Amino acid sequence: MDIVVCVKTNPDLQMVRIKNRQPVLDAVPYKVGDLEKNALEAALQLRDAVGGTVVAVTVSEGNRKVKETMKEALAIGADEAVVVSDPALDAADQAGVAQALAKAIEKKGHFDLVLFGEGSTDGYSGQVGPRVAELLGIPEIGYARKVEAGGRGLRAERSMDDRIEVLEAALPVAVTVVSEINEPRIPSLMSIMKAGKKPLDEWTLADLGLDAAAVARTTAVRSNLAEEQDRKHVLFEGEPAQQAEALVNALLNEGVLGR
Repeated sequence: MDIVVCVKTNPDLQMVRIKNRQPVLDAVPYKVGDLEKNALEAALQLRDAVGGTVVAVTVSEGNRKVKETMKEALAIGADEAVVVSDPALDAADQAGVAQALAKAIEKKGHFDLVLFGEGSTDGYSGQVGPRVAELLGIPEIGYARKVEAGGRGLRAERSMDDRIEVLEAALPVAVTVVSEINEPRIPSLMSIMKAGKKPLDEWTLADLGLDAAAVARTTAVRSNLAEEQDRKHVLFEGEPAQQAEALVNALLNEGVLGR
């Protein structure tokens, strides 16, 4: 089974600071997104079970330096990686990203399965997977918590409130996965060293037969602010033991700690 995993690199959320209700991303490192790691792990398990290849594909948005970050996907186990990088993609929205991904997948050649995380840990729109499936003209299964080869080609399981759905689809098919699907593997030192020797292609929009107009933004984000928080600015004085006791009492009075 030849599998493509669409990967998005996201800022390390543990390193993001909030100032004036907006995220400060200066000097924040980027990494392969958590849900993308779930999708990649699902691909590797399928490859190990039935054979085939795993190709990780990403689009460089907003001047993100993803080429080095994609070596993480190769270290985890992908056989190849593709980076689509072009200045016109810096301001692309989900529609533009989906266009670039779909063309990159077509250019790469034969595929049986395209995997996505259900959303990204930054924007979390959940649009890119379904959009790419539509552009490729293939069926899409969303929110899978289990995938395996079988039935008409692929069998997927997902939780729908009070029931479990089991779906089958002929190949090729696109699937978005949830975090419950697996526990992503941690690459070994040997895998990290070997990652630099694996194929990594870098393409521009021109290589895909696209231009800036094809990925131009069609939507606008009107607001993306953190929730307002009222702080009491309580100051505790005295010896460390006295401050600690006062802090605990204050938290008890606020109901933060149970009595």
